[in-house]
Amino acid sequence: MQVSLYDPGRLDVVFDDDHAVANAGLALVAMCSTALGIEDTANEYVDLGDRPGASRPGRKILTLLHSMVVGGDCIDDIDVLRSGSTDQVLGHQVMAPSTIGTFLRSFTFGHIRQLDRLFATILERAWAAGAGPGDTPMIIDIDSTICEVHGKDKQGAGYGYTKQLGYHPLIATRADTGEVLHIRQRKGSANTSRGTKRFIEELVARVTRAGASGALTLRADSGFFSWETIKTLKAHNVTFSITVPKNPTVTRLIEGIADDEWIPIGYTKGGQAEIAETKYNDQRLVVRRTRLTGDQAQLFPDWRYHAFITNRTGTTVFLDADHRRHAVVELAIRDWKEGSGGNHCPSGIFTANAAWAVLAALAHNLIRWVAALGLGTTGPVVTKTIRRRLITLPGRITRRSRRTILHLPTNWPWKRDFSDAATRLRALPQLC
Repeated sequence: MQVSLYDPGRLDVVFDDDHAVANAGLALVAMCSTALGIEDTANEYVDLGDRPGASRPGRKILTLLHSMVVGGDCIDDIDVLRSGSTDQVLGHQVMAPSTIGTFLRSFTFGHIRQLDRLFATILERAWAAGAGPGDTPMIIDIDSTICEVHGKDKQGAGYGYTKQLGYHPLIATRADTGEVLHIRQRKGSANTSRGTKRFIEELVARVTRAGASGALTLRADSGFFSWETIKTLKAHNVTFSITVPKNPTVTRLIEGIADDEWIPIGYTKGGQAEIAETKYNDQRLVVRRTRLTGDQAQLFPDWRYHAFITNRTGTTVFLDADHRRHAVVELAIRDWKEGSGGNHCPSGIFTANAAWAVLAALAHNLIRWVAALGLGTTGPVVTKTIRRRLITLPGRITRRSRRTILHLPTNWPWKRDFSDAATRLRALPQLC
């Protein structure tokens, strides 16, 4: 049999190219980071005093962010940024993993608040540059998730309602883009609604300062239902759509709905769905009921009920359909976990992991801002798509006539998108 010249088994592998760039698309992220002034702002806001690793926090934060953007989910993954000439496209010195570990372990709860301020400021600048909602209405979804850990030496990790060992962060996302607007790390044993009132107050203040001047709507599942939460939302002029648990009062209200008040709506084949509306403490209570039809109905013939409370205007059909779209928060959380370091808590110290969560959310947003500001994308994006097409492509650095040139693969399928994004991001004014 003739041996092919392209037989992979005949390749000799040598790691000796000092000019290679592992993730050349980081140049786009670096342009965006520079325009947003992340390093200088971090140096101004994050002050660890005389604690270990206190110097140059901006450089360390950028190192973490850029590592997470290319898929790093642990501290050792930072070394990818130190390979070849990768650091030449970043615009900052890449810090060693051991230095980053010391930096994170120096955080206290007060320093996490400094990171929150940094996060809010960068969000405001990105929105001012064109990624924000402006005066259009904005829908915010809040939810909690479980960041599973392994081993019992993780400070603050515990078992919650899922019976999994981990942390239980609270997350708010922007429905139309998947951006993380606010995140708060919590112990694993924390109840779903723990800290919701303060979280909502900070969230509303943050997005308002960032330039969201249109109407705000918050959607949530039954874990966040309480009259205190509703009172907080009303006080801040935020409309809401919150699933209610099926308590005796709600059950009695549903039973009081007459048969002729139910409106049929579209549903999957082999099933039937209807909606109706009543009042719950002077608020609209929208109820959807579903059941199987045909042969399967013999197994599950009864109606199943799902109810939510709202003060929004609109028809019952519209409100029901929009409330079901709250499920997009799960897609944003999945992206945050799998795409930007949210699936791993690297330290045994709770505050270090809390800082990691905030920075993972900022890295998650950076990818979306590259798409929004560089490509003009207005809708949701999938992190792995942007990463695959624009960020994790190989490159090579050369120098000629005192200019640094980044060589990218010939016939790259998305070279036009990359060039357009580079042109737009390079033209962004310094927003700091």
